[in-house]
Amino acid sequence: MHETVKKVTERIQLRSAVTRRAYLDRIDSSQPGGRRRQLMACSNLAHGTAACSAADKTRLQAEGILNIGIVSAYNDMLSAHQPYHRYPEVIRAAAEQFGAVAQFAGGVPAMCDGVTQGEAGMDLSLFSRDVIALSTAVALSHEMFDAVLCLGICDKIVPGLLIGALSFGHLPVLFVPAGPMPSGVSNREKARVREAYAQGEADRKDLLASESAAYHSPGTCTFYGTANSNQMLMEFMGLQLPGGSFVNPDHPMRDLLTAEAVSQVLQLTAEGENYTPLARLLDEKAIVNGMIGLLTTGGSTNHTIHLVAIARAAGIRIDWSDFAEVSQAVPLLARVYPNGLADVNQFHAAGGLGFLVRELLEAGLLHDDVFTIRGRGLHHFASVPVLENNRLHWKPAEQNSGDRSVLREFAAPFQQEGGLRLVEGNIGRAMVKISAVAEEHQAIEAQARVFTSQDAFIEAFEAGDLNRDLVAVVIGQGPRANGMPELHKLTPFLGVLQNKGYRVALLTDGRMSGASGKVLAAIQVTPEAANGGAIARLRDGDQVRIDAAAGVLETDQDLTDRAAISIDLGRHNHGTGRELFAMFRQNAGSAEQGASIFKDCEWTPAN
Repeated sequence: MHETVKKVTERIQLRSAVTRRAYLDRIDSSQPGGRRRQLMACSNLAHGTAACSAADKTRLQAEGILNIGIVSAYNDMLSAHQPYHRYPEVIRAAAEQFGAVAQFAGGVPAMCDGVTQGEAGMDLSLFSRDVIALSTAVALSHEMFDAVLCLGICDKIVPGLLIGALSFGHLPVLFVPAGPMPSGVSNREKARVREAYAQGEADRKDLLASESAAYHSPGTCTFYGTANSNQMLMEFMGLQLPGGSFVNPDHPMRDLLTAEAVSQVLQLTAEGENYTPLARLLDEKAIVNGMIGLLTTGGSTNHTIHLVAIARAAGIRIDWSDFAEVSQAVPLLARVYPNGLADVNQFHAAGGLGFLVRELLEAGLLHDDVFTIRGRGLHHFASVPVLENNRLHWKPAEQNSGDRSVLREFAAPFQQEGGLRLVEGNIGRAMVKISAVAEEHQAIEAQARVFTSQDAFIEAFEAGDLNRDLVAVVIGQGPRANGMPELHKLTPFLGVLQNKGYRVALLTDGRMSGASGKVLAAIQVTPEAANGGAIARLRDGDQVRIDAAAGVLETDQDLTDRAAISIDLGRHNHGTGRELFAMFRQNAGSAEQGASIFKDCEWTPAN
């Protein structure tokens, strides 16, 4: 095991000793001997089976029959989740084939950041994760189930499902993907049209045609944003079938993978010899494996929030210093847009996640001694699914990359270290994604231009006021201010300024999309402006230094006694359902703590 990975893992284990033990004790105490369903009062069980077929009713009321709870984020609007409309049918048929029952336990909300990007609805996006966690808990609270299948893919949905499921950690849980849409217009062309539109060189018709050619069918968006980073995490943490993440929705292998997920989760229940509850599977080593997967692929910065929140739900404490230290040891082995020009279909064809798992295991950069849904050892995930004679089986991942412009061997990485850096100083702490930023743009020292909204920045851009070197400071975008929306709307404008030869960077207490790219961005600044952060005391003209290599985020000004800029947060309090989320804004933790409303539950066993 690499010394840095070993050291960070041990540090996390030590830091988490008390909270992890409390979590495991709580899970152990919540599951008395025997199956919960068989301990129910007759009236309760009758309610739980009333709508079943006669055959399923008989099975569920008898002993020895397993019941799978399906929790789904299906809706028609999300292209990634639209294929899920027929999954319950496939799952129920497979369960019956294996002598079990499957019930649709509940649906969870699923919003699309692509639809709400730059709009008022984006203020609900991050908090939708905690709503999904709550909805998952409601779905599973009936305690009718012996195992769980979670159907979710996109940004907040997978973290929310996992956080909710961790409260039922005595159950085995398996995630079931639906795959990416086929490749459309190239990512290079999409970015070109966006920047042309930002400069007035393309009209709305041109832009809509380009975007529609990129996002054109059912399936996950094909760039490597948060949704596809989610899929990587589920495999690297052993929660999803190996190699199934990036099989397209219409591929003949897709239904077979879903049926195999049913077979697999049934093998992990307390009734068998391979009982693998979620609480034991998702431990400190699994979290570190997920962190390493994120870094080696240049994954979404959103997971420096989501992975923290997931870990905390399992009693595990990680912070941004852990990400930064591991990043120095983990090489960048993949280039997928926005870190390169390829999409996830090309990445998958080049060898995909199975190739990466094998390379990193051989280099001692992943923990192999972990529980997974396939058994003990992450080496089970150094494999890919294949279809032969309409039968599904797994084979070892290829020894060589199928496209070295997309996927590299450990011995010849794109970069010697991973894609994330921590910067800190008298402005606060922030994360920087460098995997898509050219080396000459990874540091800047320039005057600040301060804005309290994205629209104010765009107005200044359109007025020609930003044609110079600058650090664009956008404040009042943290979880307590307005729910921490992504600021991806700014990306084309910043890209235009950089293309003109200006040195530019973004500094904000908000988030950037998982698709953030070539412009230096110090994001998720904590403390945030709405919670007394120093970023709110910056002024136009202050000299600001962001240096990803040196880990520096500072200004030459003494901010101690300077008054904070007044931010009108009232405009974020109403409309598009935002009035319903006041409690979330008031109680959200910091970005480095996962930006969650969930506090650590104190639990003391009964005497």
